[in-house]
Amino acid sequence: MLKSFLIVVTMTLLLAGCKTEQSQNKGNKNDGKIKVGLVFDVGGRGDKSFNDAAYTGLEKAQNELGIEFEVIDPGEGADRESALRKLAVKEDVDMIFGVGFIFTEDITTIANDFPDKIFVCIDYTITDTAAIPPNLLAVEFKEEEGSFLVGAIAGLITKSDKVGFIGGMESDLIKKFESGYAQGVKYVNPDAELMVGYVSVTADGFKNPMKAQEIALSQYGRGADIIYHASGLSGIGLFEAARDTKKFAIGVDLDQYAEAPGRVLTSMIKRVDEAVYLTIKNFSSGNFKGGVITYGLKDKGVGYVFDDNNKEFFSDEVITKLKDIEKMIIDEQINVSDK
Repeated sequence: MLKSFLIVVTMTLLLAGCKTEQSQNKGNKNDGKIKVGLVFDVGGRGDKSFNDAAYTGLEKAQNELGIEFEVIDPGEGADRESALRKLAVKEDVDMIFGVGFIFTEDITTIANDFPDKIFVCIDYTITDTAAIPPNLLAVEFKEEEGSFLVGAIAGLITKSDKVGFIGGMESDLIKKFESGYAQGVKYVNPDAELMVGYVSVTADGFKNPMKAQEIALSQYGRGADIIYHASGLSGIGLFEAARDTKKFAIGVDLDQYAEAPGRVLTSMIKRVDEAVYLTIKNFSSGNFKGGVITYGLKDKGVGYVFDDNNKEFFSDEVITKLKDIEKMIIDEQINVSDK
């Protein structure tokens, strides 16, 4: 009887030990691999702009750092907070990105709810009233600096002295693009006329190519020969209009030359891909720190495209002028306002 009892107790302890070991293993990170979750902004993957840039950063981190990742495209009318929370409750997800300023409030709430997880928000809206949790990194860009440069390009190359701007959502963030562009145009061409149009006052403005095309055709029809957009997926409508009218467009976030070859004068590069990659790299090496990080022209976080595809549009004089302007912005001899 005693022997049978001891056998039962021994087996029970062994099983308990196995169960404990299994529970501990369940918490391990994919055999040592970091796993990153990311929720896309309006327009989702395939917008050939902001979201695709973030995805490129994930792919680079996968290829060079060996991470694993999971993405969620909330889609039409979806709850972004629920998407973030879905990733946050997963034990194997170490870091979670929200791509776009519309995540600001939700990601702050969830970062507070999950203090042991790391969160990152691209284009986080910083205010004086809301504190950033220590496990949240707010990533900012000096879009106004890159936009100043493409504004200078437009102002130097326009033949009609009329240029345009199309924003996706009328918001503080997109106003930074508009403001920098306007300053750049006027810096090199004080007499130039700037036409401005917005697709919407809501986030739907980032996924309405037909409305953007309508605005673009109107601006081209009133004499603009170059139009810059900061409108996400809606920018496809601008490229359609540029092809139809045989006038120029300026892309944003990524090199968008392929959207309308021969019609894309340049693109304002916003290195969301590098921001995503570098943030993951810092985390993987134990150097992650919450707070705010800002990427500007000096950090090569913004810039413009000049390569074999578009160099025919740039005279030597324009190239020299642009290099001078770029240096003056970096050296703070030109102060670009974000308002």
